[in-house]
Formats: sequence, structure tokens, C-alpha cells
Amino acid sequence: MAQARAFWVVRPGQGEIRQEALTPAGPGEVAVRTLFSGVSRGTETLVFGGRVPESQHAAMRCPFQAGGFPGPVKYGYCAVGALEDGRTVFCLHPHQDRFVVPADMVRPVPAEVPAARAVLAANMETALNALWDSGIAPGDRVAVVGLGVVGLLIAYLAARMPGVDLVGIDPKPTRAGVAERLGIPFTARAPDGINADLVVHASGTPDGLATALRLAGMEATVLEASWHGSQPVPLALGEAFHSRRLVLRSTQVGMVAPSHRPRWDYARRLDKALALLADPALDCLIDGESAFDALPSTMAALADGSLPALCHRIRYED
Repeated sequence: MAQARAFWVVRPGQGEIRQEALTPAGPGEVAVRTLFSGVSRGTETLVFGGRVPESQHAAMRCPFQAGGFPGPVKYGYCAVGALEDGRTVFCLHPHQDRFVVPADMVRPVPAEVPAARAVLAANMETALNALWDSGIAPGDRVAVVGLGVVGLLIAYLAARMPGVDLVGIDPKPTRAGVAERLGIPFTARAPDGINADLVVHASGTPDGLATALRLAGMEATVLEASWHGSQPVPLALGEAFHSRRLVLRSTQVGMVAPSHRPRWDYARRLDKALALLADPALDCLIDGESAFDALPSTMAALADGSLPALCHRIRYED
């Protein structure tokens, strides 16, 4: 029987490449040879560190996950590969060099989107769903707090809406150049008196969420796009939260936003996310690449911060 090689989190903080049997494709299935996968840094480092709360073990399962939290678990959802007929496809699949899935679980990568950039599709899908959840409107004053890859993609989309007055906020000065390349006005310090109509929080830190609440204007929405895992998040709700009648709203890509759910399914949303990756400027979000065989050490370095990255791409063929 054919063999595949896959990345597993064996226990919190330790990963390895394992061999497993690969069943031949049957009727209605396709065999995929992986070209690239992407590490969704925020979520996957929480998984790698064993910081998925027990109450969320079922909710945080990804398609084709094997095992369970905190480990051993095979996790990931940013795979780009080639079918036997040469077509390039995207699939929400863990890091694995070959796999077989139902044909309707892969989506074609548009011709104008290089396979190496298509690893951003899951992040773009998250950003698109977040904007749907946010209720953003033309002309809004918008702040995005935290310019990781999801925050940058949310800001990238928001900046292209008519009349939106946008600012991206991140204390890391290295994010300034990336923001500029994506047409996002940048500041390292949250401005006073912004009176925002919408604040999107994507820093993954309690301090960032406190900043987001401070920037929101009267009866504005603060959209929480971070996932904090098991980290406690204290909030000073005794300050302006009540007097400004703020709305703190969650967003999560596991369900299509209610505003679009009657007309959009997961396939349509993912197809749109892939189409939105046609802009070559988005290549700046992929700021690291390593070989599949190095993924155990790469994931450890991403998790402990010794390898800073927005989106780290995994290469399967030399």
C-alpha cells in the first residue's frame, strides 16, 4: 500500500513526521500531491503548545484532523497541491505530502493565483468572514488593532471599501513596511480621540483588546477576531464600555456570517477567498519558507518566537 508522510503534534511542544498508509482514490475522490502548505501561526502555535481549552476540543477540530487535543494530533488547514491531471487545488487539510479526499473538498486555484501564494486562502477566508460579521459600511472610520496576517488581510479588504478612513495599529515597527505595501495607513501607537465606527481586534493579546475598546466611539462595534486559547483575558469593563454602549462581537470562520448564510456556502466563500489572492502585493505576507522535513523544528521556533513570521510557507518539493 502507498505511504504518505504527515506532521503530528505528538505532545505539547513536540512534533514529528510520521508515515501512514495512503488508501487509493475511489469513486468521487481525488489524490492530491502537496506542493505547499501554510502555517496559520496564531491557531497552530496554540495547538502546538497544547493550549486549546478542553471546552473547545470539538469546536476547534479542522477538516481531516486525526487524533485529538492536546495530542497526538494531526492539525492544519492550508494545503495547496496538484491533482493527477495537473490541476492546482486548495484543500483544508493538515500538513501531509500526499492525501486522498472527496472531490468536493478541494477547490480550484484560479490561474492568476500562483500555488505558492494560495497558502493564504484560509486566512483570506477568515478575513472575508470577519468583515461580513463586522457590519462595515462605506465611509466608516475603522481601526484594526494587531497586524498579524489575519489583521493585515482584514485591513487590506477594508481599505478597498469606498470612503473608509482606516488605520492599522501594531507596536512592532517591522509591520510598517508590510502595511505600506498593502496600502494600509500604519501607526505603532493607538491615536487618541479616533472615535471609530468599527474596531477590529486581531492582536491575540489582552492589551490589544483593551486598546480596541478605548478606540471605539459611541455605540460602535469592537469585533474580536483573535483566538486567545486558554489565556485569560481581563477587561476593564468599568470604564467606557457601558457609557459608550459598545458592542463586543465575536467572529469565527467555522460558520458563514449570518448576513451571508442564506446565500453563501463554504465552497462559495472559499472560492471568493482564492479569487481575492490575485494581487501580487499579498506575497509580502509570506515572509518565511522551509522544507516539509524541517517542520517539527520550524513549528517549535514559530511557537517560541525565535522564528518570527506572518505566514510561514512549507515547501514539499525541491
